[in-house]
Amino acid sequence: MIKKGGIVIALGGNAISKPGMRGTIQEQFYSTSESMEHIAELVINGYDRIIITHGNGPQVGATILRSEIASKTVYPLPMDTCVADTQGGMGYMIQQVLTNSLRKRGVKLPVATIVTQVMVDAKDPSFDNPSKPVGMFYNEREAQELHIGRGWIMKEDSGRGWRRVVPSPKPVKILESEPIKTLFNKGYIVIAGGGGGVSVSLNRHNLFYGTESVIDKDLTSSILATEVEAETLIILTQVEFAYLNFGKADQTALKRVTASELKQHLANGEFAAGSMKPKIKASLDFLEHGGKKVIITSIPNCLAALRGKTGTVIQK
Repeated sequence: MIKKGGIVIALGGNAISKPGMRGTIQEQFYSTSESMEHIAELVINGYDRIIITHGNGPQVGATILRSEIASKTVYPLPMDTCVADTQGGMGYMIQQVLTNSLRKRGVKLPVATIVTQVMVDAKDPSFDNPSKPVGMFYNEREAQELHIGRGWIMKEDSGRGWRRVVPSPKPVKILESEPIKTLFNKGYIVIAGGGGGVSVSLNRHNLFYGTESVIDKDLTSSILATEVEAETLIILTQVEFAYLNFGKADQTALKRVTASELKQHLANGEFAAGSMKPKIKASLDFLEHGGKKVIITSIPNCLAALRGKTGTVIQK
């Protein structure tokens, strides 16, 4: 097998929880199985130096809600613990399903999950301006009831409904980057940075503590890809390309684009804040810090995109 350059794959939420489904564990396993079939195809085509990150918005929202409902009976869980819990549970699911997908192809490649802490600045302005969507989608009436009844800050999310928003500080450093890189270089497929990582900061004693916030998964993926010296960052989402004028009659697929061109499109307000904008920012950050290539495409098209046949390909 010809070895290819190392890649970090950032799985979008639809890889695990498909729109229109309730999102039960059985449904998540089914959706993950579909997604991991495509990742297994990458492996047998020589792309076997892989780190997988993933979103956890619906899962962590459900975990928080579950904790609040049960808070009169058992102790409630803070947000950092909820993120860690979903990292572990979802990592278990992904590594089991991917291992099975590889075994069906006669490949015995170790897969491991690392619960990942990500350092943020306690003075990050996002703590005063919550903006990161978590949890389920609601209609406007339900959103108003949750705002009044639970004190949640609710915002409309890219035309898809209303969601709770929480602080989303910028990631600064991956605390477990060394063990992740060690496993990556030894040939393990590593699942890390789930949900953007557990948000932690430093107190006045220079000790780490968890914060009540979540981190954008794509920005964390960019930093992780930089710290492990991956060659390519692949951001997998619902669409085959990033688009200009998305959703309009004259929408145009971006196929091959330079970082400078993408910066100009970003400055022109082309990308929605709740969907493609953080992916574009993550792409630019990775390239600015030594990355060679970023691909944005859908899960079924990931192998074709790596071969240059589809997807948005961004290079310097």
